[in-house]
Amino acid sequence: SLPNLLEFISNNTSIKVNLNENKVKIGDDLFYKNFYFYITGHGNIKFTSKELLILRKHLQNGAFLHVDDNYGLDKSFRKTVKELFPDKELIELPPDHPIFHCYYTFDNGLPKIHEHDNQPPQALGIFHEKKLILLYTYESDLGDGWEDKNVHNNPESIRLDALKMGTNIVIYNLIQ
Repeated sequence: SLPNLLEFISNNTSIKVNLNENKVKIGDDLFYKNFYFYITGHGNIKFTSKELLILRKHLQNGAFLHVDDNYGLDKSFRKTVKELFPDKELIELPPDHPIFHCYYTFDNGLPKIHEHDNQPPQALGIFHEKKLILLYTYESDLGDGWEDKNVHNNPESIRLDALKMGTNIVIYNLIQ
């Protein structure tokens, strides 16, 4: 899904994009050279105490983490985020937040891409010194819309919304 998002950003903005997805491990050399991270999945997120400390410090020093619930990640993620930032709360971003209007416009906030539990999509954030450092997209499943067209057979308009919202997330992170 990420190569498709990167290609969309490259083709539809003036941002120069490395089309190769970098996979990193918290604390390795490549990790410290990156400032935009994406986590998705269906299961449990588990970090060691050392990894939590490294990730927290990197986020507080300017990095950004987007966590996209791909169904089944929510319970584990909410526990992990409490360990990562015990002094902070996830805050729902309102539809007028700049992340929904910085390049493409989403008047209703986070778009619904894939149905799971008939719940509305939510964009939740963790802020540090008024800067969004962690975005949690819940009940939307943007990554499904970024995948190849034939994977979920989403209507093109839904897939396009996912790619546009992903573009907004990247651009917002660059300009905030």
